[in-house]
Amino acid sequence: MRLLKLPPYSPELNPVEHLWDGLREKSFRNRVFASIDALEDHLEEALHDMEFDHERVRSIVA
Repeated sequence: MRLLKLPPYSPELNPVEHLWDGLREKSFRNRVFASIDALEDHLEEALHDMEFDHERVRSIVA
């Protein structure tokens, strides 16, 4: 086993960063929410929709 040192912040090496970028691009672009509750509801819905789109998730994190 060989230890690889990564930069302190390297979003391109962190798959979840790509997931958040995809979520922002598809579900939150140019959106303004009236409240935090509305934002949370929309986030839950977007994550729920993404949960069943296996190809999209695979393409984002792979």
